[in-house]
Amino acid sequence: MTDELLSRAFTALADPTRRDIIARLSLGDATPGQLAEPFDVSLQAVSKHLKVLEDAGLISRSRDAQRRPCHLETEVLDLMTAWIDRYRRRAEERFQRLDAVLASLDEEEEEAS
Repeated sequence: MTDELLSRAFTALADPTRRDIIARLSLGDATPGQLAEPFDVSLQAVSKHLKVLEDAGLISRSRDAQRRPCHLETEVLDLMTAWIDRYRRRAEERFQRLDAVLASLDEEEEEAS
């Protein structure tokens, strides 16, 4: 389930409009109309983006009288961050080992001179 959720979330965030929507929702809940304002697209197009984000677990929508505010769900973002951090740490460890090898080679070269 986690792999599928990560795949859907990364796919959803591959689109710049959806990333902008997530950025806007990080400031607070907003209606689809409010989210559509900065874009030169129809409300229907924004609704399709919202559906993709909702299917990926990145947002939720509630009903508040006539409004349907969207809310950012941070659990999936936390899962994505943990996945990225795991591979970032591995890469940093490899670079640290490489730095150590290069430093020891420099020391050996200086001692030989």
